[in-house]
Amino acid sequence: MEQESQTRIIPVDNLTEYFRDALAGALTHQRIALDDHTAHYVVNLLTEFARSEQLHTGLPPGQRWPSLALLLSSACEARSAVEREMALQRLGDVSLFMAGFFAHGFARRLVDIDYHIAMGGRSYGLLAGTTTGCRRRALSLVWAELSAKFGKLVDALGEISDSAKIWSPVDILRLYEIWLKTGSDRARGLLSNLGVTPSVVSQRPS
Repeated sequence: MEQESQTRIIPVDNLTEYFRDALAGALTHQRIALDDHTAHYVVNLLTEFARSEQLHTGLPPGQRWPSLALLLSSACEARSAVEREMALQRLGDVSLFMAGFFAHGFARRLVDIDYHIAMGGRSYGLLAGTTTGCRRRALSLVWAELSAKFGKLVDALGEISDSAKIWSPVDILRLYEIWLKTGSDRARGLLSNLGVTPSVVSQRPS
């Protein structure tokens, strides 16, 4: 039987304030520079998706997680520019949240964290270049930064998620897999703190 991860319960009075402080701490710790408007967007995203009904909006009965492929399909089949932008934004938001907070669970799924990073970064990049309307244009710089720093932000959100985690041997192996797939500095640092020195194993036959 696969060993389940354990988490500590952290009481929170105000989700927005918690995520604002947690994100600021993670960005500082990982030396990630982020515009205030972009940080505000991420905090709002985390606050919204912390309520599971927001993350699971529109899912068919029995489906546990949003499908990035279906979200991309919705963007491609959109009947208007506004609908397309909304679908791309949803794709970027869901990809960022899931990659940041559920990377350990991807080991049991067909797609992994690198897929989410690629899909999310691309969707935000498309949004930055094709937005319409005054409000959307005002967000174009935010989306451009989210696209450019997507992988780093996944690490920052992962640090927030891992603050309540009790590490098991299965988790350590998963960290190593994440480091191999993404080159994540955070994963390398966590492995080092846990007494593991990551190295790339040659796939060539001896």
